[in-house]
Amino acid sequence: MTNPPDHSAADTHHTGPDARTVELLLALTDYRTAEQAMRMRTRKSMRMGATDLQALRFLLKAQGEDRIVTSRDLASHLGMTSASMTAMLDRLVAGGHAHRQPHPTDRRSISVIASIGSDEEVRQTLGAMHHRLLDVAMKLTPAQSLTITSFLDAATESAHSIDPALPTP
Repeated sequence: MTNPPDHSAADTHHTGPDARTVELLLALTDYRTAEQAMRMRTRKSMRMGATDLQALRFLLKAQGEDRIVTSRDLASHLGMTSASMTAMLDRLVAGGHAHRQPHPTDRRSISVIASIGSDEEVRQTLGAMHHRLLDVAMKLTPAQSLTITSFLDAATESAHSIDPALPTP
């Protein structure tokens, strides 16, 4: 008579994920879906596309760090062509979210500035979400926080290491 296979914790990579692992990944997926929906609502309320909002957030961060941003800096950050950047900046300016002004030290360049109203609008919309997340995180024990941080860091590294040229299993 043979013994049944041992499905101990050390052998889980051979037997597939257990219910706890599946539940964790489903919870992560649910969070990502909720976050994407929140960001879509933000973009709709501000009448902006995803890249427009990324650009605005970059501008706001740079302003908070007293950095001057040119359209070339912004295009490099977003991976956009000069023509696409011009069209996007035209939209941001027309929507009142940003403006162009002469560069303070390079008279051949133009700097891009987020408008004061956009700063407040982004802070109200995204700031509320960040405050709620902060409240949730502050309720974690140090051990829980360390475990979640380790998991998210490893998941992030895993996502960064995927080669788009490789076929998916």
